[in-house]
Amino acid sequence: MNEFGLRNSESGSENFGFTQVKNLYWNLQAAELYEYSIQRGETQIVDGGALLAETGKHTGRSPNDKFIVKDSLTEDTVWWDNSGAINKDNFDTLLADMLDHAKGMDLFAQDLYGGADKAHRLPVRVYTEYAWHSLFIRNLLIRPERSTLASFLPDMTIVDLPSFKADPARHGSRSETVIACDFTRKIVLIGGTAYAGEMKKSVFSMLNFLLPADGIMPMHCSANVGDEGDAAVFFGLSGTGKTTLSADASRTLIGDDEHGWGPQGVFNFEGGCYAKTIKLSRESEPEIFATTQRFGTILENVVVDENRKPDFDDSSKTQNTRCAYPIHFIPNASDSGTAPHPKNIIMLTADAFGVLPPIAKLTSAQAMYHFLSGYTAKVAGTERGVTEPQATFSTCFGSPFMPRHPSEYGKLLKDLIHKHDVNCWLVNTGWTSGAYGVGHRMPIKETRALLRAALDGSLNNSEFRTDSNFGFQVPIHVPNVDTSILDPRSTWQNPDDYDIQAAKLVNMFADNFHIFEAYVDEEVLGAAPILKNAAE
Repeated sequence: MNEFGLRNSESGSENFGFTQVKNLYWNLQAAELYEYSIQRGETQIVDGGALLAETGKHTGRSPNDKFIVKDSLTEDTVWWDNSGAINKDNFDTLLADMLDHAKGMDLFAQDLYGGADKAHRLPVRVYTEYAWHSLFIRNLLIRPERSTLASFLPDMTIVDLPSFKADPARHGSRSETVIACDFTRKIVLIGGTAYAGEMKKSVFSMLNFLLPADGIMPMHCSANVGDEGDAAVFFGLSGTGKTTLSADASRTLIGDDEHGWGPQGVFNFEGGCYAKTIKLSRESEPEIFATTQRFGTILENVVVDENRKPDFDDSSKTQNTRCAYPIHFIPNASDSGTAPHPKNIIMLTADAFGVLPPIAKLTSAQAMYHFLSGYTAKVAGTERGVTEPQATFSTCFGSPFMPRHPSEYGKLLKDLIHKHDVNCWLVNTGWTSGAYGVGHRMPIKETRALLRAALDGSLNNSEFRTDSNFGFQVPIHVPNVDTSILDPRSTWQNPDDYDIQAAKLVNMFADNFHIFEAYVDEEVLGAAPILKNAAE
């Protein structure tokens, strides 16, 4: 390696197929990647020291452009109802064409790990066209000690070339954008999109395929741990508070998005965080806000003023503005990325129908039912054509990243809950006192108080009532919490309107769960919500 970070064929890049690239820059650190990205016109530095990048037309993932190679390994193991298929010949042509496209380019390479548990971590080599993408993935995955890089051997390889345009007729893609995964050879090819999140989610998808075969539960969740080793995991879709609520100054953050649960406990897949920044403020989320004001963080699609000061309230580019930073930028982050077996599981939902209580205790069967359902709701204005709340069901709280059938993950989770006697809670961070447009968002102060009571064990001593529609247990009184919000029906101006809305939501759950009924036992089927009037 020379002083500029260039390496030649001893790196293995030529063996992979990069034979005529102009320069290949290896394992550069933040300062060098800042310089290259700015010199190449990719980014700019903003007030506070963060690096600002724009991702073009793709300001989020492209799930319809993601494919898995169907071969002897995956034919009977991948959930093809949820996954696009590509054949090996198309993938090989795509790989050859992307390697050809890279000729004469400057490329950046990072050697990293997916997984903090050394027994189950995945060595990943990532080749990127953009310098800022190299910094992004360096921030998000686990960085090896630099003294070990000379002997690093990748088990997974990602090639990320945003300027490459796929040809549907030639490559089997749907458009010029493609994310193609070969689980057998552990190669991922990304083209036609500059959205950096595709890289990290590709590592997550690979681990989600590999780990269940070893009895490891992969989870789309955040995780933290208290001083007594009382770990907690937080399942939740985007916008439910997964990152915000796990970044609690009184607890150690394990990670904000992707974890495994194995024989030794919970471990982070990542070495960084990828937080939404829309409406971010110093007052509401001080730990996350502070990361946006320092060197090394990447801001995506954030609007800045004439002084390059970020305006996190401006969604004119996208609602999905983000910041990507190493996890040690959070003051109370774990050094090891590991924690004991969880004592509590929190399933987060942003119920825009205003039906669900702010917290409810679940049996293990109810937990599996809600895990397989993966419910949250979209609200008016977040997407074109959405004029009223719309239920969203994403099984396992992350169906785009779950290549195996949900029942595999559900069974793993249910067995672990039983084995380790875990308390399970459903937490609604959505609306109360009415649906979206009438009611208001659940106060975060109340949510945090309820979570503290759940995590410290005091909530277990509360008096509970049985919800008449969903059958779970809801506390009647919790210290330091407004008692009225614990019974959502009583907060509505007209309780009959609540009953109508609750009936709608119960029917949505039932309609969605039909696809899982053949894969679960009678106990889980019995955990389904039942219309109050139908049960009387």
